[in-house]
Amino acid sequence: MPTSDYDLTIQITLDPASVTEDDLPLDRLRAAVTQVLHKHDIAGGTGISLVITDDATIQQMNRQFRAVDAPTDVLSFPADPVAVPEDVLDDDPDLAAEEDYLGDLILALPYIQQQAAAEQHTLSDELTLACIHGTLHLLGYDHDSAENQAAMWAIQAELLATMGVEIVVPEFEFPVPDESEIPEKPEKSEKNIP
Repeated sequence: MPTSDYDLTIQITLDPASVTEDDLPLDRLRAAVTQVLHKHDIAGGTGISLVITDDATIQQMNRQFRAVDAPTDVLSFPADPVAVPEDVLDDDPDLAAEEDYLGDLILALPYIQQQAAAEQHTLSDELTLACIHGTLHLLGYDHDSAENQAAMWAIQAELLATMGVEIVVPEFEFPVPDESEIPEKPEKSEKNIP
């Protein structure tokens, strides 16, 4: 497994009485994020923040940023690219660091714990899946269409296998348009036959 040469910051915003760093597989989560970034040849030093929080916090963020009033397992917030001219970067190394910031992953630990229990997965495996899935979103992957989902699920399955996670993520179903939604082809006439 590659060693982390990325700037991964982990913040736990849960009540310390309910969970501590020792309760979580933080090294495995770092390794999962690192695996995704290495697989995509992301430059060393690139930064990511991983925040482990509660269901209420992620529900509020989901409502605010996605208009979905429900908790979820993981949200990804890609950083806006910082367009800084090279000559300015040479003079201010702090700006270069900002340019190499990929974004934030927010994980809801209680939601992920419930999901792991319901699916009979280990918490470690479920958290690893959430980190891989969220990091892929930071890199631009999505599952908003059957084609995009197929691409994301393929790389996600490969990365899960690399991490020793045997979870098979079910695919979403996308509605097949009925005939009334499919545009009609123009009738062939002598004028438009090639």
